[in-house]
Amino acid sequence: MDINVEQGISARIGKQLHTNRLVKVGEILLVFISAFILIRLMNPVVGDDLILKQAVVWIANILMLIIVWTGLKLRGESWNNFGLTFKSISWREGTKMFLLSLFVFVLAVAGFFIGSIIMASITGIPDSADMSGYDFLKDNIGMLLVTLGGVYIVSSFGEEVIYRAFLINRISELGLDTKKGRIIVIILSSIIFGLVHYEWGSMGIVQTGFMGLALGICYIKFKKRLWILILAHAYMDTILLVQMYIASN
Repeated sequence: MDINVEQGISARIGKQLHTNRLVKVGEILLVFISAFILIRLMNPVVGDDLILKQAVVWIANILMLIIVWTGLKLRGESWNNFGLTFKSISWREGTKMFLLSLFVFVLAVAGFFIGSIIMASITGIPDSADMSGYDFLKDNIGMLLVTLGGVYIVSSFGEEVIYRAFLINRISELGLDTKKGRIIVIILSSIIFGLVHYEWGSMGIVQTGFMGLALGICYIKFKKRLWILILAHAYMDTILLVQMYIASN
């Protein structure tokens, strides 16, 4: 295909992404449906192999990130539009970001525990999330380190890009870019974030939903400075995986 034709098609798609609500909704659906289809197609192939099942989830997240990035490029935008910058910062700014990430971490953990309390009060059973998908960590420090590296990329980084930056910004563009609208958007993004953790069971869905609510609020309140949330998410992932490794031994 001629490069001018390709550029023309890309420009038209980009314009539609900026102006057409149905196309905007289609982009959101594409991100999640593509990942869902990939996981469904691969699950019968990988069977009960926990490591391969985790790898499929990681690949699905990477696919989602690629689609999100493609949408940005078609719009003529960059990661900066999501509040994600890669420029160097001063020690003072770095220290401030670190302290804010600790604050966000505390709020997110509080949200996680609030979800636990609410579920316990509803069911009357102090249940816990189903984390059996990580049983492959037992007696395997090497796999713990590999999993941490992968989780930092596809979960700490990827989930904040997808479920906070992408979802909140794109849903806001559907006529919800107001004070009340942002509240609705944050709630919607947190519900979706909880639902994608369905393999953790009902307790895990509610826990991560409330954690997502705290992170979504922080994303808006801290003027979309996404690295703060990514760092906070990384702290939670580290504690969770190390805790599961220790418990399994």
